[in-house]
Amino acid sequence: MLRTVMNHNACQFAIELARIAADHKSERVVTFDLRGISPVTEYVVVCTGTSERQMHTVAEALEEYGKKLGQRPFGFAGRQSEVWTLIDFVDVVFHIFGRAHRDYYDLELLWGDAPKIDWARSESA
Repeated sequence: MLRTVMNHNACQFAIELARIAADHKSERVVTFDLRGISPVTEYVVVCTGTSERQMHTVAEALEEYGKKLGQRPFGFAGRQSEVWTLIDFVDVVFHIFGRAHRDYYDLELLWGDAPKIDWARSESA
């Protein structure tokens, strides 16, 4: 299975991606720890976008952050979609859903047994 060199830092990478999404006004940002649960990835981050433009901006910001760390996405789907965008960094998979589709696809139910990662910055940060 393809693994990135940042494997040991995948959790911190997922946390930073969640923070970037929140900083760009994404809603309901949730990070799941799928180590030992999924054979495909270690972490999944899910958020809700507020518009097609906002979703595109978030996706660009996430991609740029990954590039700064030498983590180019392995795959990218829905680049201009207002329904769903996926960015696959291998160890971290990021989903951006439009409001109408977040509840329909309900990834929280799919990964409901997985631990959630607290990504929020402390008040002093």
